[in-house]
Amino acid sequence: MKITVLVDNNTLIDRYFYGEPGVSYYIEDEGKTILFDVGYSDAFLRNAQKMNISFHTLDFLVLSHGHLDHTWGLDHLVKFYSEASNEKQSIRKPRIVAHPLVFKSKIFDGEEIGTLISEEKISQHFKLELSMKPVWISEQLVYLGEIPRTNDYENKRSIGMVVYEDNQEQDYLKDDSALVYKSKNGLIIITGCSHSGICNIIDYAKKVCHEEKVADVIGGFHLLNPDKNVLEKTIDYFSYLKPGTTHPCHCTDLKTKIALSNIVPVEEVGVGMTLQYA
Repeated sequence: MKITVLVDNNTLIDRYFYGEPGVSYYIEDEGKTILFDVGYSDAFLRNAQKMNISFHTLDFLVLSHGHLDHTWGLDHLVKFYSEASNEKQSIRKPRIVAHPLVFKSKIFDGEEIGTLISEEKISQHFKLELSMKPVWISEQLVYLGEIPRTNDYENKRSIGMVVYEDNQEQDYLKDDSALVYKSKNGLIIITGCSHSGICNIIDYAKKVCHEEKVADVIGGFHLLNPDKNVLEKTIDYFSYLKPGTTHPCHCTDLKTKIALSNIVPVEEVGVGMTLQYA
């Protein structure tokens, strides 16, 4: 499996890529191509073009959750495929894999922070596979679906409100999920923001994949100025887990990275970077 970073808060390679506070990864595995999240703008498309990555034959689009920094690029992807179709270009639109709540409106301080396209509208452009249960993308790559919240320290604060047809509720991001790849050296866990809790995600990944060893964790850990208790328990968890390496990025602050680096290998992440796993 190969992961190419299309969008991150940082850029690493000595080329003029676009960075933004968002996530988008291009994944290749077993002849399949997967786009994981689409960031906040069209930066993922512009960066992909600079890397000579084509979306004309994309197999899957996986959405980690419904927040703006992971889904607002959808408008630009719809436009990309509409223009390609109008120009009679050969295209294969991806199947969208996500949680059933991913297209619900999300409100914070009176403003929309969720997807700008409704489920009804997006279904006119793409086939949808909305699932609370794990979905296997390939023999070794799985979308986890809804993550059980099993520990007592993660995901204890809501972020705004999620809007249903007839009511609003505190939003604990039930739609937050992740991808997991079963490599020869252990699990590769790929996250968006980890609102479910990075430790909860890893526990569920091990259960779904029947594997205890973790080779790498890449993505947002949702640890921006975390509470002391949350950070300490997360550090304890990773100290026991002993992953081969980690690539914390996006919504993970320097304080957390430094604390993690004292117990596990921590590597940088930025637009243009590629990672490969057997």
